Amino acid sequence: MKMITGGVCAAKGFMANGIHCGIRKNKTKRDLALIYSEVRANAAAVYTTNLVKGAPLAVTRRHLADGCAQAVICNSGNANTCNANGIEIAEQMSELLAKEMKISAEDVVVASTGVIGQPLNLEPIANGIPTLVSGMSAENGTLAAEGIMTTDTKKKEVAVSFEIGGVTCKMGGIAKGSGMIHPNMATMLVFITTDCAISSEMLQKALSGDVQNTFNMVSIDGDTSTNDMVTVLANGMAGNQEIIAEGADFSEFMKALNTITVALCRRIAADGEGATKLLECKVSGAKDDKTAKTVAKSVICSSLTKAAMFGADANWGRVLCAIGYSGADVDVQKVDVWLVSAKGEIMVCKNGAGVDFSEEKAKEILLESEIEIRVGLNSGDAKSTAWGCDLTYDYVKINGDYRT
Repeated sequence: MKMITGGVCAAKGFMANGIHCGIRKNKTKRDLALIYSEVRANAAAVYTTNLVKGAPLAVTRRHLADGCAQAVICNSGNANTCNANGIEIAEQMSELLAKEMKISAEDVVVASTGVIGQPLNLEPIANGIPTLVSGMSAENGTLAAEGIMTTDTKKKEVAVSFEIGGVTCKMGGIAKGSGMIHPNMATMLVFITTDCAISSEMLQKALSGDVQNTFNMVSIDGDTSTNDMVTVLANGMAGNQEIIAEGADFSEFMKALNTITVALCRRIAADGEGATKLLECKVSGAKDDKTAKTVAKSVICSSLTKAAMFGADANWGRVLCAIGYSGADVDVQKVDVWLVSAKGEIMVCKNGAGVDFSEEKAKEILLESEIEIRVGLNSGDAKSTAWGCDLTYDYVKINGDYRT
């Protein structure tokens, strides 16, 4: 397996595009994105568990009931959530695209992201779809990545090549996510494509299993979005024997998928609203997976820990505090904590108590842009990783006037 270029268009048969159609006031910001497969693809998705859900999720769930899709359309700048005519708008987006592309509206994944409770005007989307479709190409995946961004400061795209039964396959993905990120199944908006042949059932099994250890382990601010969705389209154009059951081929597919999702998790966390640092909490020595995940997520979600990391303050007591209130069954008198970055590592807690360490060295470590908080529970063999970011002044500034 190796990292390659091409993003969501790296796999055979996929094209994409992103344009500014007029949903967003800033004309330099793309606000409409398209991903298209030359052939109908097997598809799978996971959705937010928030009781308040964006209308596009309901429409997409219906469209994917048969396990197939051929195109994705996504607008940014407006979430199409809590709107009386939201379902109608999402269906019309699908129908307009399907008519332009001469495919079935039932084969369209529709998504929206942006402000909640704001009426979504269909006119700029309808006017923009012909340009969106005519400009799609295998080279425009990066434009689609830009078209789904809201408060993101960086586009997020990644791709890999891997082998299934001696046949080279490719997989790529794009994501948006910067704030309102605290998933409980998936997170943000993520679109993944592959030319690997795999059944819809096994594709859903792969995605549902993977998100438990990847997107479910990301938190920026503790808020679970209304529009979170992750979709995967597999068009089979690589020509490998279709994966229809667990085995060596399925395991290789899972490795490729995990490589894509972990890379996107890290990029999402690093680009958290106002963030200056990527935080990664690695927990080891837990008695079971649930304990490891609970501890890792609690540390990443701790506002006090996040603020300390912003200030490069080695306040390890905040890490212990987060572990203590996590609800995990942990022997706090066995907990060890290290702080790690490109500048080195330093132990700050041993067996639940402080140890002598150089504040100057700790400061040097914490001034880096990527920080690992390493927690040893010393009670078993289970481990887990969670991703987040520091909490800065700019987070409040961004969200204080998000709508205006």
